Amino acid sequence: MSTDIAFERDDAATTRTGGKPNAGSEFAELRRRVSEAGLLTRRPGYYAARIAVVTACYVGAWVVFGFLGDSWAQLPVAAFLGVVFAQVALVAHDLAHRQIFRTRRPSEIAGLIAGNLGIAMSYGWWMDKHTRHHANPNHEDLDPDVAPGILVWSDEQARHSRGVTRMIGRRQAFLFFPLLSLEGFNLHVSAVRAVLRPGLRMRRAEAVLLTVHTVAYVAALFLTLSPGLAIAFCLVHQAVFGLYLGSTFAPNHKGMPAPTPEQQKDFLRRQVLTSRNVRGGRLVDVALGGLNYQIEHHLFPSMPSPHLRRAQPIVRAYCAERGIPYQESGLVDSYAQALRHLHRVGASLRTRRQS
Repeated sequence: MSTDIAFERDDAATTRTGGKPNAGSEFAELRRRVSEAGLLTRRPGYYAARIAVVTACYVGAWVVFGFLGDSWAQLPVAAFLGVVFAQVALVAHDLAHRQIFRTRRPSEIAGLIAGNLGIAMSYGWWMDKHTRHHANPNHEDLDPDVAPGILVWSDEQARHSRGVTRMIGRRQAFLFFPLLSLEGFNLHVSAVRAVLRPGLRMRRAEAVLLTVHTVAYVAALFLTLSPGLAIAFCLVHQAVFGLYLGSTFAPNHKGMPAPTPEQQKDFLRRQVLTSRNVRGGRLVDVALGGLNYQIEHHLFPSMPSPHLRRAQPIVRAYCAERGIPYQESGLVDSYAQALRHLHRVGASLRTRRQS
């Protein structure tokens, strides 16, 4: 199944083992209530304003960069630009889910501009990865976000870890946030790998836009700044970008259970029981791009992000009716839960080393 079709459907669950809920399912009743509340309609005015603000910040940061010239005062600009890049990524996320445009073509064009040209992230590669995550959240074999890598997410992965993964896994809870600062670089490397492999949709367009961004970025830094300052600017910028973007996704599923075989067949429970909401006010909504309402987002991925707050009491009440646990935590506590999970999973590696 193509990623654009998978993202278009509100169940986000037709890839791999997931199937679309039938008309009489528990999810169908919840969807009816949410639809009757008008929460599945698009919000063009909201997104026009949001994109305008993000674009103004993006352009404004580079204008200030040009005005300051070769000065160490550029480092705060680098940090601010890291925040802006993360906000662009969150807009690309909403584009991929068709929250902004109804049809594929404008979503894809805008996504390529925001992702590839704006922040040097392969929009097509990320769409494929994120689709698989939505279809099977926290499933060790099917969710790429918990696949074995530098970090281990389960006892099973810890038992089979080797080399650098095993070494980092022993102290991964302490290294988690420092490693997130490398996520920006990881996205860029993954983008290059994606366009070098056959099979990527609009591969040539993605490669051209990535090249334009990279050449313009490197030229701007090294033609404006001294070599040392240019490198420092890049490191600060990409570190803030990676840390911020990684921190928006980290509280949502990390430390939550993997779905059981029975839950894997039940769309409603598969999405609710593997997700965690983050409590907070409007500031948290803006900072996390609406991803703090992760349960509602996973149930209704094409729902515009400003509607997620309004959908929450409907979903929470429905889960209470059906006896489905609904997890939500404060922002700090959500990170603490994720870190405790990482520390617990790494315990066997620490014990093995001592023995």
